Parts: sequence; C-alpha cells; structure tokens
Amino acid sequence: MVIGKLTGLIDSTGEDWAIVDVAGVGYLAFCSARTLGQLQGVSGPVSLLIETHVREDHIHLYGFADRAERDWFRLLSTVQGVGAKMALAILSSLPPEQLTQAIAAQDKTALTRANGVGPKIAGRIAAELRDKVGSIALGPGAALGNGGDAVAGVAPVGGLAGAGEDAVSALVNLGYRRVDAFGAVARVSRTLGESAPLEELIRAGLKDLSA
Repeated sequence: MVIGKLTGLIDSTGEDWAIVDVAGVGYLAFCSARTLGQLQGVSGPVSLLIETHVREDHIHLYGFADRAERDWFRLLSTVQGVGAKMALAILSSLPPEQLTQAIAAQDKTALTRANGVGPKIAGRIAAELRDKVGSIALGPGAALGNGGDAVAGVAPVGGLAGAGEDAVSALVNLGYRRVDAFGAVARVSRTLGESAPLEELIRAGLKDLSA
C-alpha cells in the first residue's frame, strides 16, 4: 500500500516526526523542521503530502507541507549519497525557494549548513541538480492551507552567463554571499535585459541588495 496524503489531527510531534491521527489510526511521518513548524499550534485538521518508502524491514512515511518540498525531497534523493534523512536535513536548513536559489547559484556553502552535508556531497548536489531545478514548483501551494501562488523575491531558475555571471562575481568580491548576489543580479536582469552592460548590472545589483 502506498500512501500519498494524510488528513487528520496532530497527535504528537518530535524532533523530526509527527503522528497524524486519521480516524483513530496514528500514522508516524518523518518531517523537516519547516513542516513541523507549520504544524505547531494547529488544533484543527491538517493535511500532509506523503512519500512512502517501502523496504524489506520497514515502511517509512515522509510528510511535507507542500508539493515544492515533496518534489525537492524526491529530487535530492536521486543524488548518490543523499538518503532520506539527509534530504530532510537539507530541507530543514533551506526551504524550497532558497534551495532552488542555492542550486541555481551553485552556492555549495549554503548546502553545507545542513547537518551531515560536507563540501564533497554539497558539490555533487549542486552539480547534478543544476539542470533539474526547473521541474520544481516554487509556489507554496501548501496542503496545510497556506495561500499564495508564487514566492516573492525568488529569481528565475537557471544560470547566468556573460556579464551576469561577472556581476555576481564582482558582488561576491565585495563581500556579499553568492546566493544573495545571484538573486539580485537575476532580478535586475529581468528589468535591464540580458544585454545590459556589466557596470549597470553591478550598480543595479548593489541597489537591490541594499533595498
């Protein structure tokens, strides 16, 4: 039996799990800190999207607040060396929109903030998933009932080339984090156009970062 969604009342929660009471049956689902945070204090029914892992010795359920987080869990799990526990740790450290930005910016340092993720595995995640992030839904579309259709301030998925990449490097040399510099340049590039000169991208990027 594969479970794709659970709707019920929160019975209890722990460091990385929640028990959802569905008609008197308690289902234990492992969750990210982000999802658990959204469950805290909810007295009414909640819904979790579920990824079911069936093994010879166990059946584990992994619960997610929205489709973006579930899709990122699936995508992270395709990288060699990234298991379910590490994927949840990454999602606990970086919510989907920030994870998308980090991969697009090839910001390996951001990935290493997750428990258990070292430089080597961070580099592998960034390299293997860079061309795949376009398949991830950025909108929160939360199963917990959160509204909204898009994530404000998130730059378009994909890399930057030419003057855009040079502008990112210039901002990083000025002390900004690569993921922030990438986001700023990507946002101003939408307004200025792909042919904008380097100096203009840097100037606009600095203004965006200081806003």
